[in-house]
Amino acid sequence: MKAAVVGANGVEIQDLPKPEPKADQVLIRVRAASLNRADLGIAAGMRHGSIARIGSECSGEVEAVGGAVTGIKPGDRVMSSAPGGYAEYVATDMGRVHRMPANNMTFEQAACYPVALHTMHNAVITAGRMKKDESVLIQGASSGVGLMGMQVAKLMGASVVMGSSTDQGRRARLKEYGCDVAIDTTDAAWPEKVKAATGGKGVDLIVDQVSAGVANQNLDACAVLGRIVNVGRLGGNNGEFNFDLHALKRIDYIGVTFRTRSREEVHEINRLMRVDLWDAVEAGKLTLPIDKTFPLEKVVDALAMMKANQHFGKIVLTV
Repeated sequence: MKAAVVGANGVEIQDLPKPEPKADQVLIRVRAASLNRADLGIAAGMRHGSIARIGSECSGEVEAVGGAVTGIKPGDRVMSSAPGGYAEYVATDMGRVHRMPANNMTFEQAACYPVALHTMHNAVITAGRMKKDESVLIQGASSGVGLMGMQVAKLMGASVVMGSSTDQGRRARLKEYGCDVAIDTTDAAWPEKVKAATGGKGVDLIVDQVSAGVANQNLDACAVLGRIVNVGRLGGNNGEFNFDLHALKRIDYIGVTFRTRSREEVHEINRLMRVDLWDAVEAGKLTLPIDKTFPLEKVVDALAMMKANQHFGKIVLTV
């Protein structure tokens, strides 16, 4: 089968053996795969072993299932978070796999959902403990995950949803995806805009995909007893942090990642997401725009587009 890997010459398409599903795995004939920022790390060489498969999520048809798999059968149209999903076939854990809604969703659209759904439900609802009528700010809101985060917050009853982008054109589009107030973090006074939108209180919950570049301003913008959930580090892994302001406001600063989660934890994250969000997915209430689609053979070009950070929403590979 054709698959994108990181070898001695960087990212390239190679012929690899078709995987065999283990007892608890589902073998998917991939039709589309969506790019995520974590994939850039794999492409840059952060891998285990001499060859690394790339990809985080995909959609396609089930070709085979392991003996312990229940609820999924060959022929089902599915979407899944799936390490190594930039390929013609991928075998992935059954707890990550979801049947595609019967609402005319395309494979390209379906490939955009799995990571965004479970990441942002976990960040906003589970780790972030958002309650109805609280205010929420999504830092880095024009990415696919960010756009989903705003929609999740709005669906679950947030009073005011804010989203940040440093690009004026992208900020103008955030309102299409649940944003009430768009924030430009290149304006040093942006925390004052957040406070104004929350009656001077500050925002109850910040889901931060930027980190270092906005860390102290997040503390300024946050309410007393607010929460900041650290999801991504687009602005850098290291930066200044005002520990006194953090303590003064008694802010909960919460780190999340899937890299250190057990199989059982991932299953539970997906289960909780489905309880709250799957009806909305099936009803078409949660949507993500596709900025550009590339064939699998153009994976290097697709990754370059993501690295340039000029897209709005998702970049998708067709297989």
